[in-house]
Amino acid sequence: MKKLTSCTMAILFAAIAVSIAAPDKDKIIANEKAAWQAYKDKKADEFRKYVSAEYHSVYSNGVYTLDKELAAMTKTDLKSFDLTGFDVTSTDAETAIITYQATVQMTVDGKDASGTYNSVSVWRMTGGTWSVILHSNVPQEKATAPAK
Repeated sequence: MKKLTSCTMAILFAAIAVSIAAPDKDKIIANEKAAWQAYKDKKADEFRKYVSAEYHSVYSNGVYTLDKELAAMTKTDLKSFDLTGFDVTSTDAETAIITYQATVQMTVDGKDASGTYNSVSVWRMTGGTWSVILHSNVPQEKATAPAK
């Protein structure tokens, strides 16, 4: 009986440790959506609340720092976005990776950039606050039929 109680207690403590260490997935998803909304609304100060000062993003046209991302915001007309298929994975208690699809209607420098993108963001907990340290969007390609 002692052995069973000890095993049960060990399992209980392990479950508690895992639940404490795992980031709040709903919070990460809500923050990701809020960052997109701030970008859409061109609210740089609001956007900064969700991104780290060390933020970087990777796109087909280059690697951006936070300053370059904010400059791009002024040239982007994000008319609408729909974020779906969220998956949040934690590597530790302070780091979360979120992947999803973003379907957007937008122009960048007056050129249409609408479409569906495969997206990823890496969130880090610092001083009790989650912030994005890395983000990327890759245009989703249309599936092609196998060669005959």
